[in-house]
Amino acid sequence: MRSQLMIAAASLAILPSVLCQTFTTCDPTKKTCPDDPGLNAGSLDADFTQGSGANSSFSAAAYTTLTYGDNGAEFTITKQGQAPTIQSNFYIFFGMISVTMRAAPGTGIVSSVVLQSDDLDEIDWEWLGGNSATVETNYFGKGNTTVYDRAIYYPVSDPQDNFHTYAIDWTADRIQWIIDGTVVRTLQYGDANEGKNYPQTPMILKMGNWAGGGEGQPEGTIEWAGGKTDFSEAPFTMYVKNVQITNYNPASSYSFTDTSGSWKSIKVNTDASSGGNSSNMTMSSSTSSPSTTASVAPLDQNTGAAVAVTSTGESYSVNTASVSALNSGTAMVATTQVPAATASGSATRSATQATQTGSSEAGRLGIGALALLLTVALGFWVL
Repeated sequence: MRSQLMIAAASLAILPSVLCQTFTTCDPTKKTCPDDPGLNAGSLDADFTQGSGANSSFSAAAYTTLTYGDNGAEFTITKQGQAPTIQSNFYIFFGMISVTMRAAPGTGIVSSVVLQSDDLDEIDWEWLGGNSATVETNYFGKGNTTVYDRAIYYPVSDPQDNFHTYAIDWTADRIQWIIDGTVVRTLQYGDANEGKNYPQTPMILKMGNWAGGGEGQPEGTIEWAGGKTDFSEAPFTMYVKNVQITNYNPASSYSFTDTSGSWKSIKVNTDASSGGNSSNMTMSSSTSSPSTTASVAPLDQNTGAAVAVTSTGESYSVNTASVSALNSGTAMVATTQVPAATASGSATRSATQATQTGSSEAGRLGIGALALLLTVALGFWVL
């Protein structure tokens, strides 16, 4: 009976299809780590339609080669094993990032925009190439993956054909995910496991395109990504036109003063050395406005870090899902509608379609859980 229960527990643990696989080279909640380099300016604007010069504030992952055109930086996958990715050369400590982009098509292909810290706090946008109607929003605190119940999918007008601006406005007391200037989701500090799972330490920005449906990926990742990727249908290209970053606490670097992982423990160093002028963090707030399942895939990168991890209509209203619903253990699909960003895009796509897609996925999870429960019951009956 013990082995039956252990098998059942293991099976239940892998039912959620979103698998967090980020890693860090030095976790400051476990040991002393080097200071994080900061963004000394209050803002940064990178226009990738102007060519590779806009990439000067970012580092490319190993084997990443970007091309540039009227649509900006092109993150292209042509074969198995490719995952073009870049990350900022600096961290921000609360701020707003806005990315104008077009997601890549293709079953199993995942386009991602991720904020991630050394102690594995994380805020995500992800787009699944087999789903042309929604975008996923998600977050993690201190790499806590005991549950995968934080993802919400929002309808967006043809994200693989239309450019949209996706933003994250992040302060000490709340996070907002924004599409084309409209807030679609807000997370309060206290609603993230009483702040324990709230992302709150200095983060870098990562942008990339990877194959969640590629060979060697865990079955749960393949299922979440929408299925196995057929590379004969390549290329799969994600386009990034522009990145705008506002840092609410400009600094030369940031120091962790203890192992708590709390925003209150972060020292903001305002000169070239961490031993110079500095101050402990004070509560930051913003009136700016911001989208959800995040998954991350480890990559072989020159930087030694990992890359993570991703609707329609004429009107757009704030999602009103309750916190209890967000923590129900199932990925949610919001019926919030997002205005099309370009006149060239197709008319409008029904938010109901996105809801049906999410319901189908939730149904698959429910069937899997039912089958597992029947298996456990049968085991007890045999005993």
